Amino acid sequence: MSISDWLNIIVIVVTIIGIAVGRFPVFRMNRATIALVGSAILLLLQAITPEEAYNSIDMNTIVLLFSMMIINANLRLSGFFKLLVNHIIAFSKTPVQLLIFICFSSGILSGLFLNDTIVIIYTPLVLEVVLTLKRNPLPYLIALVTSANVGSAATIVGNPQNMIIGVYSKISFTQFLFYLAPAAVGGLFIIILVIMLIYRHEFRRETFLPVLPEEYRIFKPLMYKSLIVTALMLASFLAGAPVAMASLIAAAVLLFTRRIKPERVFTEIDWSLLVFFCGLFIVTDVLGRYIVGSEFYIIADDYSIKSIVNFSVISIVLSNLISNVPAVLALSPMIKTMANPEIYWILLALTSPFAGNLTLLGSVANLITAELAKKRGVIIRFGEYLKAGIPITLLTVIYGVYLIYIFFV
Repeated sequence: MSISDWLNIIVIVVTIIGIAVGRFPVFRMNRATIALVGSAILLLLQAITPEEAYNSIDMNTIVLLFSMMIINANLRLSGFFKLLVNHIIAFSKTPVQLLIFICFSSGILSGLFLNDTIVIIYTPLVLEVVLTLKRNPLPYLIALVTSANVGSAATIVGNPQNMIIGVYSKISFTQFLFYLAPAAVGGLFIIILVIMLIYRHEFRRETFLPVLPEEYRIFKPLMYKSLIVTALMLASFLAGAPVAMASLIAAAVLLFTRRIKPERVFTEIDWSLLVFFCGLFIVTDVLGRYIVGSEFYIIADDYSIKSIVNFSVISIVLSNLISNVPAVLALSPMIKTMANPEIYWILLALTSPFAGNLTLLGSVANLITAELAKKRGVIIRFGEYLKAGIPITLLTVIYGVYLIYIFFV
């Protein structure tokens, strides 16, 4: 390789490491600025032309992510999430019931409204309940975030990496749901069993009085409108409409209102995440040129169990080394060249979010929960998380990969 190739690779590696760590503290850079600066340097080094850089940004993914943020913002401002979560938690009569409700509600809602959104809403409420009841908060918080990661794998809109996979693969929302929902549901049962086994003393047979965590206001007109629009959007997904276009129309309908000022909605948008994606698309486009055709390209294009296992292991390792979104973008060029890519797109959509449960640093949702818990004086330690994270990841991945193998073979 030439000196310019080595420079490009160094920039890509440093950028990916920065993204995986989450920041460069000395320079006060977060993931968004690291991705943006990395892509700018690659443009400066002529590793990619401006036209190629613009083309590498998949606007369908950006539009889908932006639209879902608007929809989630309207539901959040209406009080829908707090209403739903409070009722679910208040319905629990025993520690086991509380665990089950947390896992299934977190998993199902994450499949519809993004896992990061759900843990942001859920974590403070779950903490309020378990601390009031004088329960150990760790098993419930670990169950919450692992369920959010597993549940998000069920749909195209469950997490950012699945949005990318959905756009790239052209797999319909219904097909995606058919292949991945059984694995996600089974994964939620596995999480419950693992948590109950590891924290046996917490789930003794006893009852407690349900507690409503906090008072909340409901903006009914906005909530009803948001729910109707969301239901119509999901129906259009199931009918086969392009997910990016359907979500954009739904977002536009919600913005057409006298109920709420658009500034309030736009302040809820995670603009840095959109910037992060744009920069990351450029960086991984250059990375993909070095991956395809290299020694890393070792997956046979078939449905053999060996190829499926090899690919799953690579996906899990990459997702934990460089984070799940960069891992998906790095592996996508390889899958695009395959003659039979569908099973590998589905495997990637399964293993990437499931791999996020391995360590506390495995996904953004994990870090969100850990940081929110820390503010309430609850510390989720790396080793403590591993006790549940390792068996949950291994068992859910084995179950999910086997299920997909059965579907295709």
